Amino acid sequence: MLTDWKKQEELDFLNEVSCVPLQQGLRHLQTAFTNFFAGRTKYPNFKKKHQGGSAEFTKSAFKFKDKQIYLAKCTEPLPIRWSRQIPESCEPSTVTVRLHPSGRWHISIRFDDPTIKPLPVTDKAIGIDLGISSLVITSDGDKVSNPKHFKKHYRRLRRASKNLSRKQKNSKNREKARIKVARIHAQITDSRKDHLHKLTTQLVRENQTIVVENLAVKNMVKNPKLSQAISDVSWGEITRQLAYKCRWYGRNYIEIDRWFPSSKRCSNCGYIALENAVKCSRMGLSRLWDSP
Repeated sequence: MLTDWKKQEELDFLNEVSCVPLQQGLRHLQTAFTNFFAGRTKYPNFKKKHQGGSAEFTKSAFKFKDKQIYLAKCTEPLPIRWSRQIPESCEPSTVTVRLHPSGRWHISIRFDDPTIKPLPVTDKAIGIDLGISSLVITSDGDKVSNPKHFKKHYRRLRRASKNLSRKQKNSKNREKARIKVARIHAQITDSRKDHLHKLTTQLVRENQTIVVENLAVKNMVKNPKLSQAISDVSWGEITRQLAYKCRWYGRNYIEIDRWFPSSKRCSNCGYIALENAVKCSRMGLSRLWDSP
């Protein structure tokens, strides 16, 4: 298919770039349709012009030499400002160049790091309850407050969005306003990711077994009063990070079924109330936190 496209006069520009990212794009398209027909995602959509894009280069399409990266059909190395250095014993397997809507270029490098080893075994196990007023509540009674990243930037974002709506379409001033809105969104995303990575890393390092409830986030965000708050706390991202970090460091990650009556069951006697109970009618024990 790709070879036939390159022979067409109107698609001649495809010959100007390496064939590897084009092939990777077709593979991603195949994965998207596979997920769609399996009922996991919606029908694939075309990328929008101002939402950035990415190009993925496998090992045959780039060269890593003297801490510099050369891409196929590029004569000079990429001007990179490294966030951290690649360990000398590691060989990159994939390089992805991405343009964010805010106008920032990022490059991500995938490699197997042999220096990541399982953490020392501990006998500590913990259960985690995810919420909104408190982001995380542990079975030890510890609470992690919700930073509310979106709320901190809401006024700036609202003002920038209003300014964007007043600009004439397809004008340079509108493009400047769009980038300003995108940068505020990027700040919110970056601060949220930084906080979640620090939190999940701490939980994985301190506990051998982590138990989390499998919440139906997709259904919960349908509530118009809570949808914005639920989206801001990123429960799905928390569980995703815990899952792969536990796999990296030799920890046990357990997901409890969403229908398990954890909010109705007394932790001491096991009695299950008919509704969410703050106080056990048999033992008189009170819960010191609210369920999400």
